[in-house]
Amino acid sequence: MIEDAAAPLRRGRGFTVMAGAPFLQASRDTIFAPASGAGRAAIAVVRLSGPRVAAALAALAPDKAFADRVATLAALRDPATGAALDRALVVRFIAPKSFTGEEMAELQVTGGRATIAGIVVALARLPGLRPAEPGEFAWRAFENGKLDLSEVEGLADLVDAETEAQRLQALRIAGGALSRDAEAIRASLAEAMALIEAQIDFSDVEDSDALSLDQARAIAARAAAQARAALAGAAAGERLREGFTVVIAGPPNVGKSTLMNALARRDVSIVSAIPGTTRDLIEASLDLRGFPVTLVDTAGLRESDDPIEREGVERALRRAERADLTLWLSDSIAPGFAGPGPAIVVATKADLGGGAPAGAMAVSALTGEGIEQLLDAIADVAAQQMSGPAPALIAQERHRVAYADALAALERALDPAQGELELVAEDLRLAARALERIAGRIDVEDVLGEIFTRLCVGK
Repeated sequence: MIEDAAAPLRRGRGFTVMAGAPFLQASRDTIFAPASGAGRAAIAVVRLSGPRVAAALAALAPDKAFADRVATLAALRDPATGAALDRALVVRFIAPKSFTGEEMAELQVTGGRATIAGIVVALARLPGLRPAEPGEFAWRAFENGKLDLSEVEGLADLVDAETEAQRLQALRIAGGALSRDAEAIRASLAEAMALIEAQIDFSDVEDSDALSLDQARAIAARAAAQARAALAGAAAGERLREGFTVVIAGPPNVGKSTLMNALARRDVSIVSAIPGTTRDLIEASLDLRGFPVTLVDTAGLRESDDPIEREGVERALRRAERADLTLWLSDSIAPGFAGPGPAIVVATKADLGGGAPAGAMAVSALTGEGIEQLLDAIADVAAQQMSGPAPALIAQERHRVAYADALAALERALDPAQGELELVAEDLRLAARALERIAGRIDVEDVLGEIFTRLCVGK
């Protein structure tokens, strides 16, 4: 805990934290915020956390006693005016047995906007209370050892998850699967380092040098294999988190916008017989078998004297280069698309009977012919690229870099040409240190603000 609220640094969990968000600076205020969605609802939840939670509950409902983890029905009143606010179920959590590790309470109130606003105003009037910043509840949980950094990131991804596959992946990480994997490797490296350090300290024992080095390298080899296994699923995990991008490309008036609307099952793009109608990139999100897919409609690819259309074509080509999959459209038996990544050649306007090139899928947005089959084909490619033999643990670039750094250090330690015990020990230490970044034990100053402010208010 820091005494000076203006201090630019704070220390906790074994590292120094730079203030990258307002609440990362020292504060022992009691915070509150609605923790449920905006708008009308039967029930809304207002959360409180901090040292003045009990005083706040006593001010709102002076005639009630709130036991730990017991839902209590109480009539809430504005302490300043005595006006009735609502009848609510109140659950108190006594520290440290709470989400944040502090004194907490949750008020389950009627979910109308006026009710929530009245309660928020009443809480704001109480001394020592203030509205929470986005992610501040999770920050306090992190600071108090209730969550580590990767679990907070998983929690943020769980809030953002839009498909079943994203939800399951985020739930695994929020539940500590990545942290446990990294910690298991780090613990084995601590054993290997102990062997080498013991040998360095007792180097006069005959023949023990080679024995200790061999034992340490055997442990390091197993650790390296575990790191490689995690890295093998990194590409699929990151793509699942970010979503699978499918670009619809082809010449003008081939039916790209019409197909876009048919696949999205709503009017996303403007459809016109005039060539060059689509100038900018238009996106629509799909959930295919639980996988997140983003469809991108693009400008027709052709030479043009119109500078706006030329810019649209250039944007289309750039997006196609980065796409996970390209749908190349043709309304004739023209040759297929030869792009930088996977592609499905689609022959449009099948209802006109124009024929299709070999290997192309014939579709008609007008009659619906081939649309379901095309969606299945997209889902097949997406599933192949976003899943693997084992659930992905690594879903973010920060995690991938930490594992890659650890693996690089382990490979140096395993190099047969490296015979110096001190250098092997240093590489093992560097590998363990890289893995400690996963949980946020060290070197996280530059990412804390970005991670926690991704969370919504009340988390």
